[in-house]
Amino acid sequence: MSFFPGRPWQSSMWRLAGLLLGGAMFGRVLLGSVWAGVALVALCMVAWHYFRLWRVLRLLRERRRLIAPSGRGVWGELESLLYRRQRESLVRKRKLAAILRAYRQVAAAVPDGAVVLERSGLTILWFNDSAARLLGLRYPHDLGARFTNLLRSPRVLEWINGPDRLEPLLDLAVPGNDSVRLSLRLIAYTDDQWLLVVRDISTLMRLEQVRRDFVANVSHELRTPLTVIHGYLDLLEPDDNPEWVPIVEEMRNQTDRMAQIVEDLLMLSRLEAQSRPSEETVVMSSLLRALEREAQALSRGRHQIQIVDNAACDLAGSLKELHSAFSNLVSNAVRYTPDSGKITIGWQRRDDGGAMLSVADTGVGIPAQHIPRITERFYRVSSSRSRDSGGTGLGLSIVKHVLGRHHAELLIESEVGTGSRFTCAFGPECIRERR
Repeated sequence: MSFFPGRPWQSSMWRLAGLLLGGAMFGRVLLGSVWAGVALVALCMVAWHYFRLWRVLRLLRERRRLIAPSGRGVWGELESLLYRRQRESLVRKRKLAAILRAYRQVAAAVPDGAVVLERSGLTILWFNDSAARLLGLRYPHDLGARFTNLLRSPRVLEWINGPDRLEPLLDLAVPGNDSVRLSLRLIAYTDDQWLLVVRDISTLMRLEQVRRDFVANVSHELRTPLTVIHGYLDLLEPDDNPEWVPIVEEMRNQTDRMAQIVEDLLMLSRLEAQSRPSEETVVMSSLLRALEREAQALSRGRHQIQIVDNAACDLAGSLKELHSAFSNLVSNAVRYTPDSGKITIGWQRRDDGGAMLSVADTGVGIPAQHIPRITERFYRVSSSRSRDSGGTGLGLSIVKHVLGRHHAELLIESEVGTGSRFTCAFGPECIRERR
């Protein structure tokens, strides 16, 4: 390490040495003792250093803005470093404040409501203007209040405290204004906070209601002309005109298929119009026997039908809806399984205490790319195959809708050329033990 003036430590050491030397000369000339002069100078320097230290600590403790340093030496270097760090910290704070203002402006401009909730007590930490408008919150009065105390709704309380709170809550009426419908969604974005997203879905709900009404009305109106056409077809005698036999037969098949489509559309409309399914105990042993009879009648001895009942429990729900859903799965298995194939209808327990009804076949199978969309209305894996089998393209839509109303899930496994398995998985809350 080189020693030369100009650097803080070196200049301070040279200054100290000069002061001590001057103190020694002062003590020898005036006090008659070299060490007395040195001690006096040392005490003065210690007092001066403590004063500088006290001044710096006071500035830091009071968080006052430092002025540009003008001194030299160690203390000048220290004050210069503190001044630069304070300036850098101030610049960072200004940048962070600008970013925070921009984020708040973005959050305030978003049409969806956003509410930050504390996880433990569901207290409101922050909300934007859209949330205040949609939920009737007041700023800053409602900050720190419990969210469920402000939005008094049994559906919200059950949803936010239930196991499905990460699933959206749809079609919630605004208190005091039933014409506005909301959807709520909880997002866990930190370990101790929720982000509640509130969206106005009034327009979507109105359009969905218009669609349901249109489908229901059109389907209902189609019944009369189809009945008339079918009646006139029954009056035709193909024996009088043998060349008409294939034409009349095809017209009867198509009118029957159209009538089935109308019935399926009306079934979907009724399911969508009803809020909750009826609560009754569905005796699964009787229902399985009914499904077996339907499968035998549809198969006409062309398939091997097997029933497996190992669950020893029943279901809670609507017998009519569940029968319709299971019957659709069984009829699909019969339609798409070649002759001499095997169809197995199983009712078994699950590891979580629930149960599942599965319909397995050794049919043609479904390509993997079609499975995610196969429950959509009128979606067809093969249009020619669906027409030949007499399908309407609505059966699996009805199944999915019925299962959704019973808080169940449809699981699909399939392999082309091997067969398919459709499983209706019910949770423990839907199970009733057999007596």
